[in-house]
Amino acid sequence: MTNVLSRRGVLGAGLALGATAVATGAFSSSAQAEEASGGPVIGEPRRDQLHLLTFNLRYEGGDASPHTWDERRPLVKTVLKREQPSVLFTQEGIYPQLQDVREDLGGHYDWIHLGRLGGSRSEATAVYWNTKRLKVVEYDHQWLSDTPLLIGSKGWGNNVVRMLTWVRFLDLRTGKEFYVVNNHFDHQSEDARQKGAQMNLDVIAPWVEQGFPVVAAGDFNQVPDTPTYTILTDGGLVDTMLAAEEQVTPVWGTWNGWNPVPSETERRIDWILATPGVRILKAAVNTYAKDGLTPSDHWPAQALVELP
Repeated sequence: MTNVLSRRGVLGAGLALGATAVATGAFSSSAQAEEASGGPVIGEPRRDQLHLLTFNLRYEGGDASPHTWDERRPLVKTVLKREQPSVLFTQEGIYPQLQDVREDLGGHYDWIHLGRLGGSRSEATAVYWNTKRLKVVEYDHQWLSDTPLLIGSKGWGNNVVRMLTWVRFLDLRTGKEFYVVNNHFDHQSEDARQKGAQMNLDVIAPWVEQGFPVVAAGDFNQVPDTPTYTILTDGGLVDTMLAAEEQVTPVWGTWNGWNPVPSETERRIDWILATPGVRILKAAVNTYAKDGLTPSDHWPAQALVELP
């Protein structure tokens, strides 16, 4: 696999924006106040804006009370109802759980799903979208392996099957088209994560060459400033959390391990990355919890963007 995206010019501009945001501490203290008062962190997008949200839901059935899906589902619903994402990237959800999410989002959302073992079997990288705003033009699934079109395939040292789902959207408001990729990288094999990062670049390269904006999001099971992250950023993608014009929250770690108190020292393993032409207006890590219970063992990451 060959990295064909630019490592110069446009990338430097995106990273410079991120450095400025971090250096100035440009995040909004109003976000936690909004969240505490029952308001959204970013909320429903306006005009030509698109709201992107990635959320590892934690699979149903693996946890005892108070972390069962039945107990957490109302919290997940609260996050989604407040935030009204244009595109929702999910990881770890299984079919009945993902049906619940679609029901809770409301009738103006649709979804694309395929279990990583095929059909409705096992976890999925399901993508949801607001049908009032977006229409799907095409989509596909690939497995993070040397045989990416073989359902359930694995390799690269990972014991768990891993996959990605990509979607091409038409923005019904602006007439613009863009691609998204939803990922769930391996939690054990660094080799698998790095090869998965390179696969992302190879998948999106033809779209970038044709001039389409691209967003790659998901649970990457790795932190920034590691080879997995660097492959993606050196390959031309920009970390929306660092490059945003406004950091609505601090750069919280997204892995919370059921701890309701957010921390900047925890692992930020859930990212939303974009090609440099995408304007990143806001970014946040949503740390909503209720009565000491978190919606998942991950906090969702969010970005408000405008397409070029």
